[in-house]
Parts: sequence; structure tokens; C-alpha cells
Amino acid sequence: MKRLSYIDWMRGLACVLMFQTHCYDSWLSPQARNSATFIWSQLLGTLPAPLFIFLAGVSFALVTERLREKGASNVEIAKATIRRGAEIFALGILFRLQEYALGYRWVPWTDLLRVDILNILGLSMILMGILCWLSASRSSASANAAAPSVPRTVASSRNRGIFAGLFTAAVVAMATPHLWTTYRPSQLPWPLESYINGVHNSGHPQPWLFPIFPWSAFAFVGLAVGFFLFTNTAKRYEGAIFAALGGTGILACFLSIKLDHSSIQLYPVYDYWHTSPNFFLMRCGILLIILFCVYAWCRWGLAQMGFSPIIQLGKTSLLVYWVHIEFVYGRLSILPKHKCTVLQASVGLLVIFLAMLGLSLLRTNWKSRRAKAQKPAAATV
Repeated sequence: MKRLSYIDWMRGLACVLMFQTHCYDSWLSPQARNSATFIWSQLLGTLPAPLFIFLAGVSFALVTERLREKGASNVEIAKATIRRGAEIFALGILFRLQEYALGYRWVPWTDLLRVDILNILGLSMILMGILCWLSASRSSASANAAAPSVPRTVASSRNRGIFAGLFTAAVVAMATPHLWTTYRPSQLPWPLESYINGVHNSGHPQPWLFPIFPWSAFAFVGLAVGFFLFTNTAKRYEGAIFAALGGTGILACFLSIKLDHSSIQLYPVYDYWHTSPNFFLMRCGILLIILFCVYAWCRWGLAQMGFSPIIQLGKTSLLVYWVHIEFVYGRLSILPKHKCTVLQASVGLLVIFLAMLGLSLLRTNWKSRRAKAQKPAAATV
């Protein structure tokens, strides 16, 4: 199996789920929205955002591990990873500016300050960079790639990262109900409070936005899982470890249901579907189950038999996310909004899928040609 191809496949799966959710939501008529297709579409639509943020954590751990193995210091790793998070956050701001410019006649100016998925991805990466810097073994700061202590230092920092990621995720999940209800930081201006609980300008938190609480917790879980997959045990018994992660996911789902029906309540306001740590536990369990299934499909299934459109989309997930929005929700929508039947919207979904796949292929082919063109130039220098 090509190393870590399951990450691209899982990210591509998130893209496909995102496409269908957005297409049916944008195009179906009021009558068609009562169909089973729309209900299932909305249910599956709860998966892409946690998948993207969770995988951002896994990929962050991968990048951090590679930098550590090359002998980079804690400060160098923090600078590189935090800078990348800042770039993603800046792209989120740029995306909001684009959407406002393209729809300025009917889009309120407050949409410029909306906390969207790219914003929380960037912030989560910044926070993970800070967490990895704080939790890393101090001895790695002066180590170099040839020192015998480097493997021990990397392993120590990895173990600390696993604990720090899980602990931070638990803190974020446990604090979310309070920050959405009884202990809301309402003294802050709403653009700042919105990054904490998604209040926006409505006066109360909005579940369709992506504030730090609870969404960043998925990134910290992904960070812990990513570091765990780099341990010697996980590398030696890879298949068994992934199966164990899938089993852990099943147990987490059962535990979530058990806690939801418990007579013990820790919060004065309990909202299972939006703020409850029990629902967060359920989602994490589902993510781990999907992770195992995708790994099994990539290793023992047909995922890599020839060309895989899902893996291809996963390689350019940011690009296809950015572009498809305008052709589904924006002024350039390929179908009339809220006026289509299920069949019409399904045909539109197929068109979007094929168009984004073509765009993804163009992007990767362009990068490949550019890399080949730069090699001779570097050799001559």
C-alpha cells in the first residue's frame, strides 16, 4: 500500500459527502426537501467537517514527525507549522472576501466575519503548533540529526503529544456547553465571541458555524491519533492497530449512548446534538470507525487498483472546496436554487463531481510538470 494513501482517500470521501450535501441543500425545491433523499443527505452532511478537521490533525502530526526526524528544533517546527496555520486562516478570510464580492448585492457585510471551516482549520493548526511546542521534549531543542539521543527525543515528544492532544480535546469538549450557555463570553464583541461559540450577530450561538469550541477538539484528537500511528508498536502491527482503533470507535459510540441516557447530568443546559461532550464522543467514535474502514479498503480492497477518483479529490481537497461553492451556492450556480427535483439535483451533483475531478487532475498535472521543469534548472545551477 502506498504510504498513508488512506488519508487522501478519507479526505476525498469527505469531499464527495460535502458535494452531495451542498448540492441537494442548494437546489432541491421545498417539496423535494421532504424526501428521504434529502433527509439522508443532511445526515451524511454531518460528517465532512469533522473528517476535514480530524484529518488536519493527523496530517499535522505527520509533518511534525518528519521535521523532528530531520533534526529540526522545537522552535523551527513551531514556526513552520504555525505559519502554515496562519496561511490557511488567511485563505479563510480571503474566501469570505471573495464570496462577499461575488454576491455583494444580497450578502450582508456581516458575512465577512463569519467563522467558517477554513477559519477553524487555520486556527486549529496554530493551536496545535503551540501545543506541540509546549509539550515537546526540551532536549530536542539542541539535538541534531546525527545525535544518538534523537530517536529517544522524538519518541518522548511523540508520547507527550499524544497525551496533550487527548487532554486538550477533552477540555475543549467539556467546556463547550458552558461557553455556549451559562458562561457565554457575551462581554466580548460578537466577531470575537463568534470564534469561541459561533454566536455571529444573532445573539445566540449558531450550530452551523465552526467556532473553536467544540470544533478544534476534532483536530486535537486527530493529532493524538496521528502521533500514535507513528509509534513503533503501530508501525510493527499496523493492521491490528487500525482494527483496534475501529473497535475503540465502536466502544466510544456505545459509551456515548450510555452517558446520554444516564441520570447524572453535569450541565444545567444539556443539548446532545450540538454541545454535549457525549455527542462529541459519538462523532469521534464514527471517525475512528471510518478510519479503519478506509485503511482496510486501501490496503486489502480495490481502492488503489488503477486510478482512484476519491484519492485524486483528496489530494486537492482545498481547491475543490473553494471552487465548488460558487457553482452550487453562488451566483454561478449551475442549477436554479430551491427549484429542482431530486433527479435534477442528482444530475447536477454528477456534473459537479466530474468537474471537480477534472479540476483536481489539472492541478496535480500542472504541479507535476512544474516540478519536472524545475529539476533540470536546479541541476544546471
